[in-house]
Amino acid sequence: MTGLEALRVTDPEFYTACVELMDVPRKHAALDARTRELIALAVNAAVTHLHEPGIRRHVRAALDHGATREEIMETFQLTAVLGIHAASTGFPLLRGLPPPPNDGVDREAIKAEFVRRRGYWDTAWEDVLQRAPAFFAAYLNFSAIPWRRGVLEPKVKELIYIAIDASATHLFTDGLKVHIDNAIGHGATPDEIVAVLEIASTIGVQTLEVGVPILQEELARRSGSA
Repeated sequence: MTGLEALRVTDPEFYTACVELMDVPRKHAALDARTRELIALAVNAAVTHLHEPGIRRHVRAALDHGATREEIMETFQLTAVLGIHAASTGFPLLRGLPPPPNDGVDREAIKAEFVRRRGYWDTAWEDVLQRAPAFFAAYLNFSAIPWRRGVLEPKVKELIYIAIDASATHLFTDGLKVHIDNAIGHGATPDEIVAVLEIASTIGVQTLEVGVPILQEELARRSGSA
């Protein structure tokens, strides 16, 4: 017995409460079913979570609701940017150290290219750009590919960023603020953003999805060896 089925057997009342909680974002009318599944996929596929059962479940559901291979691949590509927060959070802490040597790199040109390709600039990038311009330029290319050739509308891309920044496994408030503003700029409504936050909030149920079957297995093993 796996997943929430184990919870249904061992604690029907709490199982019902879990299902009711997860049903709220599933039924939220602000987002269509395909978009809901892509956002849930991003939350589960984020490097801070990597919940394989959830990834499989939401890939399957996204396909069932009409998502294409390209849309799912783009969701993975957008979600893969999460690692950059090691730099955007860590580099500002180096401000008291000696400045980088004059290397002749045109940082303003890199910044202008970021704005052209990504459509915004955030001051959090300044320290990364100044200290590691080659790394930042490589990140620009990495992060901009889904924006250059992607199939998801810009609003949905930003909703995906909101979901992975808001997730309990990350909680990156600075990025969350930026991407909420960007999403609104691309036409997202408050109700759509609320729906995204609801989806991200339900991963707590996965504690039970993973934990209860393990408890049952261990209790059965002990009972069998008694």
